[in-house]
Amino acid sequence: MKVAILGAMPEEIEPLLSALRERGVSVEAVEHANNKFYAAKLNGHDLVIAYSKIGKVNSALTATVMIEKFGARALIFTGVAGALKRGIKIGEILYATSLVQHDLDITAFGHPHGFVPGSKISVQTDARLNSIAQSVAEQLGITLKSGVIASGDQFVSGEERKSWIERMFDASAVEMEGASVAQVCDALGVPFCVLRAISDEAGHKAEFDFDEFMVKSAQTSANFVLKMIERL
Repeated sequence: MKVAILGAMPEEIEPLLSALRERGVSVEAVEHANNKFYAAKLNGHDLVIAYSKIGKVNSALTATVMIEKFGARALIFTGVAGALKRGIKIGEILYATSLVQHDLDITAFGHPHGFVPGSKISVQTDARLNSIAQSVAEQLGITLKSGVIASGDQFVSGEERKSWIERMFDASAVEMEGASVAQVCDALGVPFCVLRAISDEAGHKAEFDFDEFMVKSAQTSANFVLKMIERL
């Protein structure tokens, strides 16, 4: 199977590329659409790995290229997110049960937040991939949490906005790419999952926590994804 592994930033895929090279896996870079896509083989699977750059447009573009040009038949999104619900700690991993766009707003026309005609408010992730993630967590002795992830083209740090997103969508975490990737995968019929290592906690200042914990969280996610590939 050809599997896409996608992050938003270089820091979110570099630990993955490094781990593959440490295993002696050949990694080949292919340039396309003003980006680099890395091809590798692991456990009988063809991998295509990329970082999209930040934001929903970039992530939607990159996910589409991975599926339409490179032929990915499953997609795993790995990276970091900020917690919205209390009790989710820095460094923990959360998988999305579904994803929503918190900044999508045409309520002036009588529609609910996160909805436009012809689309869904909430896009569900793939049950099989989520089950594999749960089995990997058990193998590693990690408590894997789950919940709705909200995406938007803004770095959310203010407590008022965080509280609004949590209340409106019952969201557990917030980031800037997952929901657009979900929409692409849903439209193209490709199973996907979204894994986020928590880089800052609800009730703490994201500006302070994010830089300090991003690299460590990305390494946690990368190790987790490789274990998932081994179980596919």
